[in-house]
Amino acid sequence: MTEQRKIKVAVVFGGRGPEHPVSCMGGGNMLASIDRTRYEVIPIGITTDGNWVLVADAPERLAVTDGELPTVAAVAEPGSAVIPWSGGGVVATAPTQIPHVFGDVDIVLPVLHGPYGEDGTIQGLLELAGVRYVGAGVLASAVSMDKEYMNLIFRAKGLPVGPFVVVRERDWPDVLAETLSVEAKRVLDDIEELGWPLFVKPARGGSSIGTSKAHTMDELREAIATARQYDPKVLVEAAIDGVEVEVSVLEGADGGPPDTSIPGQLLVDGGEDFWDFEAKYLDTASGMAIPAPIPDAAITEIRRLAAAAFDAVSCEGLARVDFFYTRDGEILVNEINTMPGLSPASYFQKMWETSGMPFPQLIDRMLQTALKKRRGLR
Repeated sequence: MTEQRKIKVAVVFGGRGPEHPVSCMGGGNMLASIDRTRYEVIPIGITTDGNWVLVADAPERLAVTDGELPTVAAVAEPGSAVIPWSGGGVVATAPTQIPHVFGDVDIVLPVLHGPYGEDGTIQGLLELAGVRYVGAGVLASAVSMDKEYMNLIFRAKGLPVGPFVVVRERDWPDVLAETLSVEAKRVLDDIEELGWPLFVKPARGGSSIGTSKAHTMDELREAIATARQYDPKVLVEAAIDGVEVEVSVLEGADGGPPDTSIPGQLLVDGGEDFWDFEAKYLDTASGMAIPAPIPDAAITEIRRLAAAAFDAVSCEGLARVDFFYTRDGEILVNEINTMPGLSPASYFQKMWETSGMPFPQLIDRMLQTALKKRRGLR
């Protein structure tokens, strides 16, 4: 009796976007947790300038060390620039060439966040190559990454979302003229109707990078300028007086409805004004209460809405859906993350662990779900 071949998985992490270190932490956590008795792992990093490289299978080097965030460059194998899908395995290539690889890889696990990874770009590349991958497809990735269109879809599907205004470059010049255009005045009036304070964020970003809280018009201008360092399109949102609750979601087994975890409530105890990058990844004083200390009826409704949000954008594989729960018991959908943070500090797996699914089992389910999908339209 011959030994069954292990399933070959390419774990891809890093990327060109601002969440590069977060992706590296998630990639390291995957390398440390995936079941090596079932899966053969090929770690592949994407550097901040877009080169694809083989990296050391060394998860301990992909963690925050003495306050230093990890990078692909720090674990790249010398001279290891690669291209996917050229048949027969990973092949060396010039660093500026578009990837061609993954010849005999069974599946790709793209642990990539934000632009150039979670937004449908790598998903489209893999679709063109006919390579199976974990997670949402092109459409779900793209609309979930762009918070304007995510909110539009949620509203169209009857899901409750908070008030927001989209600010494009033509609507808000770097120096506001004394006489505003009709469109710029409309946008300014819409923003003022939201009330103060306001949250300002890149429309296509994550990990709270580029996000600020504004209490005055001067702070608003500064916050928009900060967000524009990451995305020319900016979202201005009304501040919601309530707690933040998150739910992890998995695609249902065998075509069934999505499965939802026990929800958790974010706890900001490190002095931050909101759940920013510092609170998420560097501040050990902040954390999450699992289960969320809210009424059982609210937990049931949040889990229902999480599954509805997953279906609304045609999500696949996995997601994390974030909510606001207000003082008067109102529930609002904040956003959906089609490739949530998977670092040891992230709560996607912790909510599943509390729900009875250990991380290695969770990874196995995500991989097996993706392996069952047919290639092409599905």
